[in-house]
Amino acid sequence: MSSKLDREKLAQALEDGDDVLLAELGYKSEFKREFKLYEVVFFAFSIMGVIASVSSTWSFMLVSGGHVGMVWGWIIPWFFVLTIAASMAELASSMPTSAGLYYFAARMAPPRWSPLASWITGWANVTGQITLVCSIDFTCAQMITTAISVGSNGAVNLGAAPTWGILLAILFAHGIVCSLATGFLARINVFYVIVNLGTCVAAIVCLLVGAGPENRVSTVDAWTLFENNTGWTNNGWAFMLAFTAPMWTLTGYDSAAHISEETAGASKAAPIAILVSVFCTGIIGWLINIAASFATTSVAEILTTTLPLPFGQLFLNCLGQRGMLAIWSFIIVVQFVTGAAQGVDASRVVFAFARDNALPGSRWWKHINPRTFTPVNAVWFVMFWAGVCGLLGFSAAALSSLAGASVLGLYLSYATPILLRITSGRDKFKPGWFTLGRWAPPLGAIAVSWVAFIWVVLVFPPSQTPTAPTMNYAVVIIMGVVVFAGGWWIVSARKWFTGPIVNVNKDEVIERAHSHQVKSAEDVQTVVRVSDGSSE
Repeated sequence: MSSKLDREKLAQALEDGDDVLLAELGYKSEFKREFKLYEVVFFAFSIMGVIASVSSTWSFMLVSGGHVGMVWGWIIPWFFVLTIAASMAELASSMPTSAGLYYFAARMAPPRWSPLASWITGWANVTGQITLVCSIDFTCAQMITTAISVGSNGAVNLGAAPTWGILLAILFAHGIVCSLATGFLARINVFYVIVNLGTCVAAIVCLLVGAGPENRVSTVDAWTLFENNTGWTNNGWAFMLAFTAPMWTLTGYDSAAHISEETAGASKAAPIAILVSVFCTGIIGWLINIAASFATTSVAEILTTTLPLPFGQLFLNCLGQRGMLAIWSFIIVVQFVTGAAQGVDASRVVFAFARDNALPGSRWWKHINPRTFTPVNAVWFVMFWAGVCGLLGFSAAALSSLAGASVLGLYLSYATPILLRITSGRDKFKPGWFTLGRWAPPLGAIAVSWVAFIWVVLVFPPSQTPTAPTMNYAVVIIMGVVVFAGGWWIVSARKWFTGPIVNVNKDEVIERAHSHQVKSAEDVQTVVRVSDGSSE
């Protein structure tokens, strides 16, 4: 009985500690802290939905290098993304707030430039979040149309308009799910991870066993055979275009920061979730791609498929119609729950940015539903604009445009606070539970350099002679937002936007927490260590 009471007191102290730290960051606690450590890890992992993400973007690697694109086009970017994840984990541990990246940028920038840094980072993150929701749900719609085509033996091949209609239906379903209470959203992540991991294992086994020894390429070919089907004459440049796939998959891990106000022990849970999810997604994704490389006996043949997603053709070749539809149905489920998790993440970003009055109609989007304690209005804001972005589905290069826009927006928002952390913010930074110490500057420099490089790669079209239908419209989306947000800043926002707005009385929060010996941000780390059992 006493141990139960001790746990209850510790949980209350941990929650109060989180609220004190949040108050010192300038915000009052408006959510219920119902995400536990393992649920935050599951949430961040679920957003990357590795098997569904590989299935969606496999065509980039197939076209840009063939077997080499699948194997090495995945693992090389992953190493660089790990440096970004480590740098972000340090920031999230120090400043656990739903505002996340644009708050980090504001704190690390010189005072004169703090509002502008926050404005740029926030708009980049909102753009990336919404286009990521759209791209995930668009590929989920493509998966459904792929299944319909296979199930009908090619008799039914749905075009752009029906695919967009399915996208809208998925977005509507996700709007309902993402509007539910925090407790439900936290618990359902266990289901997400079970389905995700189970499908990953099943897919690897199916590709290696289903193909059979006679239908697998040699080990040498699986690891070293290079084929350039991009239309670019430079093989090195063609190979780098394969990086789109892992860069799109390895996005959204900042979600751990964005739900930190709904998390107990956020300064510890957020960095762990970021690092674990990126590491595990990278390894599992690489194993899937290795299996796919062995099972791909002819890159040219798969590229001639009429299916919306070539990975479906690979499963069809290995397993036949029934086997393909069986594994594909689970991949569709994974992609659906990935979109639901990303919808939650995006809505928290919109809520936080609106809380600082940085969006048109902010008073609507920062509203917390009194029943669910979730930003329901922000959820539907995300779903509406994701549906608008889905109109790009009428372009032949829809996936590259949507994937590129989400990566460009998100990674700009990742790199900005990291750059400020290792330059103007070096003396301002206050370490949290997780810190890189002396490794922060070199890792941060590598992270920022990689983002600068990948930005150049992702704005290029997939072929050397693009037409209007095959144009990479990622740059159009990004520039549209830049023109709008930049114009608004010049005309009006620079006069009133000051960055994150303080909306809490810190003394009242500390007074409430006083009974649990939590008086300052420093005490939070003590409470976290006690919750580990590492300190008395």
